[in-house]
Amino acid sequence: MSIGAGIVLFVLGAILAFALNVQVDWVNLDLVGYILMGAGVVIVLIGIVLLSRRRRSDVVQRTTVDPVSNERVTRQSSSTPDDAAGL
Repeated sequence: MSIGAGIVLFVLGAILAFALNVQVDWVNLDLVGYILMGAGVVIVLIGIVLLSRRRRSDVVQRTTVDPVSNERVTRQSSSTPDDAAGL
């Protein structure tokens, strides 16, 4: 959703900066357009970083000794951030 919001901000900023030819005394629409375009780029970059972090998984390997049989037991579990939220 953040990538889509960033694209919308960038497009609105480009429309204000390049396509709209209106002069208003109390605000510079070109500057507002450039600010919106910059905010859109920042939001898209943050969205990409968050997407790349979400796909990372953790692998945990535990080795213990069973006290009854005196055997070594190895357990391996892997989880993703979505799995961890359900615990």
